[in-house]
Amino acid sequence: MSKTLEERFSQSSKRAWRNPWVLGWLVLLAIVLVVNAGMITLAFVTGPGLIDKNYYELGQDFEKNRLKRIAARNALGWTAHLDMPEENRQDLGAMYRFSAVDRVGVPVDNLEVQLATYRPSDADADFSVPMERYAPGMYQAELKFPLKGHWEITLSVKQGEESYDLIKRRIFVLGN
Repeated sequence: MSKTLEERFSQSSKRAWRNPWVLGWLVLLAIVLVVNAGMITLAFVTGPGLIDKNYYELGQDFEKNRLKRIAARNALGWTAHLDMPEENRQDLGAMYRFSAVDRVGVPVDNLEVQLATYRPSDADADFSVPMERYAPGMYQAELKFPLKGHWEITLSVKQGEESYDLIKRRIFVLGN
């Protein structure tokens, strides 16, 4: 018996799910969704890809210089800690505190501490704030973020002629 045209093209027909073209399109759609989910995950997990102003000089012998910086930072033997607020809001100041002690627990003093903020989507919004010493080995600064969204914070310490990037954190600033 031959089916009528209405029966063959009915919405209740299950034959479409067995059609190789329909299955092919569904598999292609699933692949696209999985790849996009993977790229979004990588965007959040990996570094922001920010470019330093003196990228060329930093790129010269990058691996050798990076290993030297890591060895010099480890040779310090400092224990450093950055206290950050749990929540940051756009245009509202938030206090950030940094403390450092040496191998035997003595506070590290006479440091120039700088908090640099980088906005991955807008380099014009980047800013830097010096931290003030308020107790032996303890420094603080108030940060006020002009825009909501993702930011990266880098804490740099300078002692004499040597400078070190000690702490990097990624944060999210909420809107008002």
